[in-house]
Amino acid sequence: MAILNNTITTNVSDPYHCKIEENFKYILLPVSYTLVFVFGLALNITAMYVILFRTKHWKPSTIYMINLNVCDTLYILTLPFLIYYYADKNDWPFGELMCKLIRFFFYTNLYGSILFLSCISLHRFLGVCHPVRSLSWMNGRRARLVSVGIWMIVLILQAPILYFSRMNNNGGVTPQSAVCYDTTSKELFNDFIVYTSVVMLLLFVLPFGVVLVCNGLMVKKLQEPSIGGAEVCEDDHYCASDFHVVLLAFPREPMAYKVTRPLASANSCIDPILYFMAGQGFRRSISNKKNRAKSENRKSPETICDE
Repeated sequence: MAILNNTITTNVSDPYHCKIEENFKYILLPVSYTLVFVFGLALNITAMYVILFRTKHWKPSTIYMINLNVCDTLYILTLPFLIYYYADKNDWPFGELMCKLIRFFFYTNLYGSILFLSCISLHRFLGVCHPVRSLSWMNGRRARLVSVGIWMIVLILQAPILYFSRMNNNGGVTPQSAVCYDTTSKELFNDFIVYTSVVMLLLFVLPFGVVLVCNGLMVKKLQEPSIGGAEVCEDDHYCASDFHVVLLAFPREPMAYKVTRPLASANSCIDPILYFMAGQGFRRSISNKKNRAKSENRKSPETICDE
């Protein structure tokens, strides 16, 4: 019974206070973040090198991919601070400004990557189902404008994180420990839940719905005998979706939140892998589709693929 009392202690009079034994996170988070940092940094630097120095002609998907790459790299560079923080058992020595910036970059990466991947999915959907029309819709200039718009939307909607992120100089394992809250202080917790719910709807639920619809229609089209198959990858969105499902239940399941947070960070490793796996094969498939569409368009004025 004594062991149980040391493991879980709940203060019923304070709905925000639920002290749960979380020693596992002092091993799980440093190890998982170290793996993400090592592999993610190597993969993203490699992808950035290939895009910047080995890609002669930048297509719209290339522009979205380099922005996604920058987004992931900025987040990965913040991981050493979190590795030190959790390895030192929640003792944050870097000051409140860095605490705010680290939390800001986490959510900026999370939602920025979702939006840029949604753009890539939409771009590929148009290339598959509307190959002729998309020739005038999809160009480098429009992709750059869309990318600027995405950065502005994400930065504006994530700016409140800089306000909500707080430190507690006497809230760690020892009285001298300084805690950098994952979310916010208990005084702002209700406001934070409302804010994150709205942001989740705008920057996750809606884009994720677009991805599901686009990929579903692409798979259906690519299964036609005249087109041939091509893989459509959604692994990165599944990493983010696991985190968001748990985030909705965070007030009741803080431990699950801790466990799925590294999973959300893993998208920084998955993004460049998907680029290398899906890039060349998919582009060849789309190129063949467009060539066939152009040939048929010369023979008939009818619109191709109006499904």
